[in-house]
Amino acid sequence: MEKGEGQSFTKINKYACACSIVASMISIIFGYDTGVMSGAMIFVKKEFNISDAKTEVLAGILNLCALVGSPSAGRTSDYIGRRYTIVIASVIFLLGSVVMGYGPSYAVLLVGRCIAGVGVGFALMIAPVYSAEVSSPSTRGFLTSLPEVGISIGILLGYLSNYIFSGLPLRLGWRIMLGIAAIPSLFLAICTLRMPESPRWLIMKGRLGEAKEIMYKVSNDPEEAELRLREIKRAIGIDENCDDDSVRIPDSVKSQGEGIWKELLLKPTKSLRWILIAGIGIHFFEHATGIEAVILYSHKIFAKAGVHDHKHQILATCGVGLTKFSFIVLSTILIDRVGRRKLVLTSVSGMIVALTGLGTFLTLAEQSGGKLIWTLVLSIITTYSYVAFFNVGLAPVTWVYTAEIFPLRYRGLGVGIGVAVNRLMNATVSMTFLSMMSAMTIAGTFFMFAGISIIALIFFYYFLPETKGKSLEEMEALFTRNKGSKSKFVEIGKY
Repeated sequence: MEKGEGQSFTKINKYACACSIVASMISIIFGYDTGVMSGAMIFVKKEFNISDAKTEVLAGILNLCALVGSPSAGRTSDYIGRRYTIVIASVIFLLGSVVMGYGPSYAVLLVGRCIAGVGVGFALMIAPVYSAEVSSPSTRGFLTSLPEVGISIGILLGYLSNYIFSGLPLRLGWRIMLGIAAIPSLFLAICTLRMPESPRWLIMKGRLGEAKEIMYKVSNDPEEAELRLREIKRAIGIDENCDDDSVRIPDSVKSQGEGIWKELLLKPTKSLRWILIAGIGIHFFEHATGIEAVILYSHKIFAKAGVHDHKHQILATCGVGLTKFSFIVLSTILIDRVGRRKLVLTSVSGMIVALTGLGTFLTLAEQSGGKLIWTLVLSIITTYSYVAFFNVGLAPVTWVYTAEIFPLRYRGLGVGIGVAVNRLMNATVSMTFLSMMSAMTIAGTFFMFAGISIIALIFFYYFLPETKGKSLEEMEALFTRNKGSKSKFVEIGKY
């Protein structure tokens, strides 16, 4: 197997793949909770007679509560391990689903949504980190993007659940939609207990013997396993040839809490600062470019375009879920071949075109009162095109990139901060879209998202170096600028 920047895509280790698939199941549950609310909101609004403002709160509270879950998950995963953090996330989802399925009032429904939101924060942080840490450099993009595939599957299942249960009596239908997620949550909690722990976390805790045993299972051959073990040991400052569990792990690696916060946020090295900017920036733009508006409120978009029947709106929304899933699957094939940087730049460029087209056709549809069939058709096509371009690049690269660029000591905290920013932007869009739609029209809102996408393209071009084929232990060096470089933009342009 070739090493370094030119590393080719090799066969996928079946054991590592199985571990990543199980870890990604937590993302299916999160995706389901997100997608199912799109249709459930229609029926919740009818039963409880709530305003648009309360509808926005119901949609966005999940992500506000994830702000608590993601940093907590980072710290938790550093203390008790990646595996048990997934178990905790599953249990939280189970509790949230039960409360939402019960939902006798709007207030209780919000409580259940908040509980599930904490689980979202845990899930979004831990699934890509675990997958990244068990995978080889040559297949890390594929395995680390599996949680995003899981989200897409979950969203599609949520949309299908909306369609299947929409014919039930009002008081029963949406409760089944929301409560049924408790079943896979329980199943996942049990399955996760049979997964191995991340070998990188085990080494960080001084459990070298266990780490070596697992590393041999998740690597394609003994040579690769030994290479990966040596790189991890070198990165945390212990003897590369030592396999004794009694080895002394440096205090700087074992220490948790305040010291890591200070080193990462207050006094970072130049390379760590660049990593932090890249990690936060990509999470910020993933949702600032408007994807949650389409995922949660696609029925509103289709209504403005001329689709007025609720059943038809939900059916058209299923097309959003199917498009998302199809292009996420395509991205998992491309990400280790094309590379993160090329994929995300192509993705955002396509999003700009699709959002501009969507804004244009929605303007024409509104002016005609939704009577022009061609504006309806083109509005649906550009909506699906936007979802396709988003999911072929920006969606998976966001999670792969942040899971791989942070050094081991800062990975849990760094990814947790990135997820917190991600959820904050998600909540901002989901809780303000209806208000923005009223203030500047739905078309104007999508023109705004197109403008933000242009800014995102510029940011990604200058701040995201290519990471394809690099080991996790090489990342900090990748983000180190040469002293002789004229500017950071010249240095970044080399990748």
